[in-house]
Formats: sequence, structure tokens, C-alpha cells
Amino acid sequence: MRALSILSLGALGLLACDSGLSQTSANSDMNLTTISPNNDNSSQTTKKPLVNVVAVGDVMMGSNFPNVGFLPPNDGKDSFAHVLPYLKGDVVFGNLEGTITDDGISTKCPPEPKPTVTPPVSQTDKTDNVAKTSEKPRTCYAFRMPVRYAKTIKDAGFNVMSIANNHVGDFGDVGRKSTMTALDNVGIHYAGLLTKPTTIFEKDGIRYGFVAFAPNVGTVNINDLDNAKKLVKALDKKVDIVIVSFHGGAEGAEHVRVPKTTEIYLNEKRGDVYAFSHGVIDVGADVVIGHGPHVTRGVELYKNRFIAYSLGNFNTYGAFNVRGLNGIAPILNLTLTNTGEFLTADVTSTKQSKDKGLELDPTHQAYNELKRLTALDFADTDLVFNSQKIVKK
Repeated sequence: MRALSILSLGALGLLACDSGLSQTSANSDMNLTTISPNNDNSSQTTKKPLVNVVAVGDVMMGSNFPNVGFLPPNDGKDSFAHVLPYLKGDVVFGNLEGTITDDGISTKCPPEPKPTVTPPVSQTDKTDNVAKTSEKPRTCYAFRMPVRYAKTIKDAGFNVMSIANNHVGDFGDVGRKSTMTALDNVGIHYAGLLTKPTTIFEKDGIRYGFVAFAPNVGTVNINDLDNAKKLVKALDKKVDIVIVSFHGGAEGAEHVRVPKTTEIYLNEKRGDVYAFSHGVIDVGADVVIGHGPHVTRGVELYKNRFIAYSLGNFNTYGAFNVRGLNGIAPILNLTLTNTGEFLTADVTSTKQSKDKGLELDPTHQAYNELKRLTALDFADTDLVFNSQKIVKK
């Protein structure tokens, strides 16, 4: 936490991804969840000197929509098996790229037209009847994880999730409410909707604030930087460490670079993630974690605060493209001071495939991609990559 003084503390994946743009922004005082009636961020508990924030990208374990054929083997019980030792920290964060609900009709993907059957053939015609549709098959992505999967995500180690993205509204308000209820029931903190922009929680004497942004309907708008700053500044007055998440930037292997300007993709304004990240750190954010492009992007140190511009597809089963760059992702384990200053990061590289799912990657592709892109986009940043670690110069 940095007080109001200016302390310079030394820190597609999918084949196509259709989403609605955010139409409004959350008020800076809206639903700021506190854990204590005392708004002062001081605590009588002795604070541990260092904290670990573990961060990954998109998590969508599998969908029972449009049918159960899109659910993972063994009902997802083994989905995180290879990475469990690396999902341990004070904060373990991921982007929940879909809804958690057993009900609801997709507002994005209405039901397919019913098949029509060809008329009966004559006795002399040996051709079988074939079911045909009157329309061409549609490409549409709506994700509905069964409610029981919330416990699997919790048991994997996650305790904080962003629900600010283009899939949280796939099943309308029913899906949004069910997702929040499912996360509440297993004890995972979350934020990012206009009805739930922020959350505050405490662990081992450290008070954390979390806020998430996206350019989509019902989410806190990444394109409204003034409002974003108000939310972060309000959190910074109440907590020791402010964590900011954003779902922004263009998608796919052609968009691994951070352009440092507003990105437009599928005619949508996906944010200027560079200006956004610097802007929220200027007013108190300590860690900024990006996702949305479905590929890994570079990282940066700004005012001794760490920014990850995209952590890619982490555990995304079913309709996701996990070929090439879309199938590799890092697990970042950040070590921070108890005031949020960056010290080091351990990088564990993972990969996905359609047949084997999520695995560790002994060739360290995600680490190498982080290193390559950081050198290209942030050559002057005070970070050094060495042996799967990132440290300050």
C-alpha cells in the first residue's frame, strides 16, 4: 500500500471470440467490500515481511454447453494434476474465462435450428435418410462450467479469480449470479462486475484489495481510466497491497506485442493496456495482471511494481485453440514486500494439447517467450531474466 504521498518504493486462443462492449462504468464507491468496519489499513497482527502472489491466465475447465462432449476426461478431476505444486501462495490468481452454472440459456448462442429429415426413399433407392439442417453450422462460443467445478478450482489452490471478461455474460444474469454464488460457496474471492467491482480480504496480517476490468457488458470498463483510478485509489487507502486485473488487448498469435496504444479487435475497443497499467500504478496499484489475448505477452517493472501484460491460456479445455503460441502459458510466482514492491518472480512454463491437456513444459517455451517479448517491448525495464527467474537489475 502506498499512501497519498508519492512514495517511490523500490513493484486467440479461441478460433473467434465474440463479446459485447462495456456500456457503463462502476461508481468508485460501489460495493467496496470491506473485512472490517475500520477503514484504516493498519492491523494489530504482525505482518509477514514478504508475500507470494501466484498468477496464471485463462481458466475454463470445460463446458456442458452445447453438450457434455465439451467436458474434460474424468470430469476434470485431473485437470490441474501436473501443476498443483506450483499453485501455492498467499494469493493464487486466475481469470475465470466462463460461467459456473448448471442452468441458463445462452444469450450469445441461441439454440441450433432443429434438423429436417429428407422424405422417405423408394424401395429401389438404397440411399439412407440423412438428417440435414436448413442453416450452415455456426461458430459460437459460450462457456458453462458445471457448478461442481468450483470446488475443483478451489482445491487446485486458487483463492482469487477475475470475472471481468467477455464470457461472464454468456448465460446472462442467471450465469453471472450462479458464478458468484459458486465462488462464494467455495471461498474464492472475485471482482470485476459492475455489481461487484472490488473485494478486500486478509491473510497472515496482510490486507489485499482486488479489482478487475474488461471492455465488456456488465464489467468494470477498462476504457474508463479515470474511474479505474478512483477505484484503485479508494482500495489503496484501505489495504496493504492492491492487485489489479484486466482483460484487454487484441487476440491471437499475431498480437503478442504490446502496441502502447488503444487496441481494436473485432471492431471492439479492447483498451490501451500500457497506459491503463501505468495509470493504475500511479495511484496505488502494486501488481497488474493481464489476460485476454490468449497468448503470452511481455512483462514490465514500473515504479518497482510488476506488470504482466498477458498470461495466455492456462487451463482451457474444449473449444479453445491451443496450437502453437496459444498453447503455452507461464505460472508466475511473484515475491513482493508487504507493501507491494517487486523483488523476484519464478516462472514455471506450461503447455496444453487436445489429447494431454495441461502439462509442465520442460522446454520452457513460455519463459522464453516472456523473455523475448520483454526485450522487444520493454527494453529499458529494470528486469533481468535468468534460469527461469526474473529479478530486478
